Amino acid sequence: MKHWADRMTVFGSPGSLTIGCAIFLACASPLVGEIPRAEGGAVSQDEKRVRARELGITIGQYQPGPLNAITDVDGVKVGQVTLMQGEGTLRPGKGPVRTGVTVIIPRDDVWHKKVPAGAFVLNGTGEMTGLAWVAEAGFLEYPIALTNTLNVPRVANGVMSWMIQRYPGIGITDDTLTPVVAECDDSRLNDIQGRHVSEDQVVGALEAASGGAVLEGAVGAGTGMVSYGFKGGIGTSSRRLPEEQGGYTVGVLVNANHGRREELVVNGMPVGQQYEERRHASVAGSEGSIIVVIATDAPLDARQLGRIAKRAALGLARTGSTARHGSGDFMLAFSTGNIIPHYPAERTFVMTRMADTHMNPLFTATVEATEEAILNALTMATTMVGRDDHRVEAISLSTLTRLLHRD
Repeated sequence: MKHWADRMTVFGSPGSLTIGCAIFLACASPLVGEIPRAEGGAVSQDEKRVRARELGITIGQYQPGPLNAITDVDGVKVGQVTLMQGEGTLRPGKGPVRTGVTVIIPRDDVWHKKVPAGAFVLNGTGEMTGLAWVAEAGFLEYPIALTNTLNVPRVANGVMSWMIQRYPGIGITDDTLTPVVAECDDSRLNDIQGRHVSEDQVVGALEAASGGAVLEGAVGAGTGMVSYGFKGGIGTSSRRLPEEQGGYTVGVLVNANHGRREELVVNGMPVGQQYEERRHASVAGSEGSIIVVIATDAPLDARQLGRIAKRAALGLARTGSTARHGSGDFMLAFSTGNIIPHYPAERTFVMTRMADTHMNPLFTATVEATEEAILNALTMATTMVGRDDHRVEAISLSTLTRLLHRD
């Protein structure tokens, strides 16, 4: 049996695997058990996890950016903390722990250089805090944080603490803030009552956040997530428009915790219906949720970004989702193409805005990047055993490849 150490890991840009720290909290102990031999749809222990594009899955017409990640949008940073500790029977408030936090910083000094933003809620069985202010103001002025449902208040506190450290006038001589924290339910694998993500760990994720490649799968907020009956979690992708269409970049990051196995569609193929291994297809618990964050450098205003956010729902649908009653499907889009100043001295300021009639390529890019980000979450995730020995298999890449190339 494989033995892993219980761990808390802080990730920024994972060109080198870890930025910040990797703290081993206990002596080596069994964490997830063995990955089974490849029988039917099971995952081989030796199967290397790769992104969808490396399997020959090409989504859409546009090319990805250099990293095929949300961080292809210049200035966007991502940081993650992954918490993995304990095994066996659930002890509420104690463990096992399979959770974390993922943060997205739209740009440096976003408090003073706000980004236009817009959102869309496809199905509201969930929460993304702060959306009322985003809708009213039309901008975003702090990082976005993703975590599990019961950890939302502690994560919000962490974001506020980080902001106050940088802007000590907040709530005294300056405005207050209402953080944007989006949740998915990881209670199928995690001791969610424990609310194990601390304020300090949120601050650590923000401090470690950087551009560059983004870790995917069972990391950060995606650690305990389940998607289409397989192990899900964090996924990201991007699209870069050709110069004749503006040369703009659209980047997407998702926390995938949604869908039923029979719904899964990969590049138009009903993979979920054809997948042989069904022993672990149904996992007790909620119907899940998905959070989609879209970044672009195209000069869009809040209304236009709301339109972009709606198109992410089409990318979600292309993977088979029907936005079930119990699913919270939240989309938030922001643009780094303009700066909205913090209390400008002048009565007016200038913003560049793309004409609506030229937005179609951005719509298409958003749909494509969202679809591929969800697939990357699935192909990069690894099999996990969580509380009460609940086991969620990663999708078998060999089986997936065979199904996609079936005559």
